[in-house]
Amino acid sequence: MTTTKSQSMQTNLFNQQEYAIETLEDEIRVDQSCKLLLLEYHQYLLKNMEIAPLVAGSMASGADYYLRDFMIDNRRTNIFHISPELIQSFAGNWYIINTLEPNMVELERILIGTSHFYNYCVKKNLVTSATAEKVERACSQLCYYQQRIESFHNLSGDGFTAWDKSCPL
Repeated sequence: MTTTKSQSMQTNLFNQQEYAIETLEDEIRVDQSCKLLLLEYHQYLLKNMEIAPLVAGSMASGADYYLRDFMIDNRRTNIFHISPELIQSFAGNWYIINTLEPNMVELERILIGTSHFYNYCVKKNLVTSATAEKVERACSQLCYYQQRIESFHNLSGDGFTAWDKSCPL
């Protein structure tokens, strides 16, 4: 691959409009672009933040799950159109009902990676610092998410409807 083509591809990775999803082809393209962007994020964690490889890998993997499985595949939403409500519906509902054994260890890893990803996006002018701060606050509501997981595990009878309505998708 030529340097110009590589630079062009990298430039597109940092263009918000490249992550808009309207068709199945868009979804496939956005998923591939997101994978490349996550590789850039991982390298940033290793080289610029000097985070240990296992921790950086865990953070990138957590962000990958949130972005590609929830935002792109489930929500079909531009990953830069992030809001605290999306984080809360993911962590307080979607993750719980779509994971075989939802637990706080795994969820916290995902939320840490996601929060750091959006801080990385500030440095790349993809989101504002105010947006990243809102994401960080939503990701830090660990007691609330723990309560949601516990209450899900304790559901009985027709309790799911009320549980689901208290933190809807």
